[in-house]
Amino acid sequence: MPKAKRSRNHSAAGGDARGATSAPYSLASRNNTTSSSKSSSTSAAASSSAASSNLIAPNTSLGQHFLKNPAVVTAIVAKAAIQPTDTILEIGPGTGNMTIPLLQQSKHVIAIEYDTRMIREVLKRVENTNEERKLQIIQGDAIKTKFPFFDVCVANVPYQISSALVFKLLSHRPMFRCAVMMFQEEFALRLTARPGEALYCRLSVNTQLLAKVDQLMKVGRNNFRPPPKVESRVVRIELRNPPPPVNFTEWDGMIRLLFNRKNKTLRSVLLTKPTIKMLDENMKTQRALNGHNNNNMEDGEDDKTSEQIIEEVVSMDQWKDKRASKLDLDDFLALLAEFNKRGVHFA
Repeated sequence: MPKAKRSRNHSAAGGDARGATSAPYSLASRNNTTSSSKSSSTSAAASSSAASSNLIAPNTSLGQHFLKNPAVVTAIVAKAAIQPTDTILEIGPGTGNMTIPLLQQSKHVIAIEYDTRMIREVLKRVENTNEERKLQIIQGDAIKTKFPFFDVCVANVPYQISSALVFKLLSHRPMFRCAVMMFQEEFALRLTARPGEALYCRLSVNTQLLAKVDQLMKVGRNNFRPPPKVESRVVRIELRNPPPPVNFTEWDGMIRLLFNRKNKTLRSVLLTKPTIKMLDENMKTQRALNGHNNNNMEDGEDDKTSEQIIEEVVSMDQWKDKRASKLDLDDFLALLAEFNKRGVHFA
């Protein structure tokens, strides 16, 4: 769900894990939850109209902004291209406006939700319907909860967990077919930003290395209750299969380092005392593991320091005076391969 401003608390999907459980809601626990809710709210219901009793107040401190436009819901579900045999993972179902059409088009929906009020609302909406048996709800923090198997992910989550959620999906195995997700507009644009653009960042490079991302649609703030302070976008993420043959931990170590100062030259970023110290330690570890006999290392490189090797690499024509903000995926892959060949490792 859209998030107007950052909060200390997580969302309904990615909330504070204290007191949360990853166990699915069973029929018995659902009935107990529903009955206790009814008894505790009897006096309030008696003094409110039927219309207002059906409108659950969103908790904006948890990042809750409900998508209220059915046309947008229909469009998002259509973009997911759900098949009747699919298992859907929905993160942050809220009051269930998207859950119902997902249930109608799929075999099974697993929804992860933190807010117990939302869980009761979704369960109430499917009670005694054909969709009831197809729904499973897990209460918990979406970032900390282990994801089950699924074919398609649909997520409308608070934006403060967007980055963590994307990286969790990128590393999820077994691979899923696609994820259709609602993000704050700027975050969504970062996912597809190209070299030289202002929004091009570590998130852009890492996401594009592991997945294909398409911008699907823009969603205005007035489509939500209450309206957030930002515009939103829906994107589709498809994992690259097979994944690229690169050590992602080492890749991300280099990318994180270079994008700390993305507009500085590679030489300026890499030839700092803390970086040289780290790379020297990594080099010693690698040489010890390889017994000073690394067949992938060029002749004579095992006697050089990381500082000497960096100087040589960044002085090469293809890297001289280059900046991370202007390099593309192929450039970064070639740079990492060149460093590794000379015995320099970033993890």
